[in-house]
Amino acid sequence: MKYNPAIDEEVAAMPEFANLHPLQPHGTVKGAEALCGMLSRALQAITGMAAFTFKPYAGAHGELAGLMVIRAYHESRGDVKRTKVIVPDSAHGTNPASASVCGLDVVEVKSRPDGTVDVDDLRGLLDDTIAAMMMTNPNTLGLFEKSIPEIAALVHDCGALMYYDGANLNPMLGACRPGDMGFDVMHINLHKTFATPHGGGGPGAGPVGVRHGLEQFMPMVSPYHGNFAVEMRAYAYILSLGRENIKYVGPLATLNANYIKESLKDDYELPIDGLCKHEFVFDGLKDKSTGVTTMDIAKRLLDYGYHAPTIYFPLLFHESLMIEPTESESKETMDGFIDVMRRIAVEARETPDVVKTAPHSTPIGRVDDVLAAKHPVVTYRQMCSGA
Repeated sequence: MKYNPAIDEEVAAMPEFANLHPLQPHGTVKGAEALCGMLSRALQAITGMAAFTFKPYAGAHGELAGLMVIRAYHESRGDVKRTKVIVPDSAHGTNPASASVCGLDVVEVKSRPDGTVDVDDLRGLLDDTIAAMMMTNPNTLGLFEKSIPEIAALVHDCGALMYYDGANLNPMLGACRPGDMGFDVMHINLHKTFATPHGGGGPGAGPVGVRHGLEQFMPMVSPYHGNFAVEMRAYAYILSLGRENIKYVGPLATLNANYIKESLKDDYELPIDGLCKHEFVFDGLKDKSTGVTTMDIAKRLLDYGYHAPTIYFPLLFHESLMIEPTESESKETMDGFIDVMRRIAVEARETPDVVKTAPHSTPIGRVDDVLAAKHPVVTYRQMCSGA
C-alpha cells in the first residue's frame, strides 16, 4: 500500500472530528456532514459516478452493497430471473464471494493468452439471466482491459449492469474514469487509492458509487456515516494533492511498476510481458531447476527487512509473485528492493538451501503455514490449554 501521510492522521485526530458522537444533535454535526458531502463530490469527479454512499466499512463490504444495488434494480423492474454474475478468471477472490453472499450465482469468463478478458467467450455467456459483470480495470495482472468499451456495450445490450471493483483504481487517477468506461456501480478501497491506513487489516472504508438512476437502490448496510475518520483521512489526501496534482498519481504508479518489472525480468519469470499499469505478476524464478519457490523467496525477503508482496495470487500461475510499488516509493527505495531480489535470485542458484530454510534472522523461524487452518484456535481457553 502507498505511504500514509502524517498530516492526514493529524486531521482525523482533531478533537472536532475525533470527539464527535453519531447521536449528537443534528445541529452540532453539520460541519462533519458538509465534509462528507465534499468528499462525495470529489469522488464523483474522480470516478464519473453520480452519487456515493459511505456506509460500507471495507472493500468487500462495498462489493456486497454494490451487488445489492444491482439486484434491487433488476427486481424493481420485475426482472427476477437475473441471478448470475460474470466474473473473470483473474478476478479478486472477493468478487465471487460477494456475489454468493448476495444470493447470486457466479459464472466465470476466461482470459486470453495476453491476460485480458476473452470477449468471444463472454459473448457465449450473455443472456437474460445475467445480472452484472464484475471487472477490475486494470485487471489483477496489472493489464489494462483495452476491450472495455466493447465489453460494456455487450453487457448493457443483454440488459445487465457493469460493476467496477475499485481495488485497482489507483493507476486510473489522471488517466480515465470508471463511469466513462461504461461502469454503472463501483466501490473504492480508500486504503489503496486514497492513502488511508491498512496495517492490521483496517480500519477500512469501501464507498460505493452509482450512475444516475440507481441512487434510490443504495442499501443501508451500516449506521450513520460509516468509518468517518477514515473518510476524513482520504479527503485530506485528495485536498493535499488538489486537482492539479492528483492526475500524476496514476502515471507515476505505472512508471514505478514498469521500472521494477524491467529491472527484474532477467531473473524472474514474466509470463505476460509488455506495459503494465500499477502492478505486475512474476511466476517465480526464471531458473526453475533450483527448486526454490515463491514461498521461499517471500520468507527470504524477511531476512533483508522486507515484508513479502502478495504471493500465490492471482491463481492463473503456479508461483505468482505480485509486486505493486505505488507512486509514493522513491527510486532509491525501489533500487534497494531490486538489489535484494537480485541477490535472492543469485542465492537460489548458488546456495539454494539458504533460501529454502529462510528466514534466519527473525525471532521466529519458518512456521507451519497450514497448521492454523487444520487446527484453529478460536477461543482464549483453547490458547491457554495449548489446544
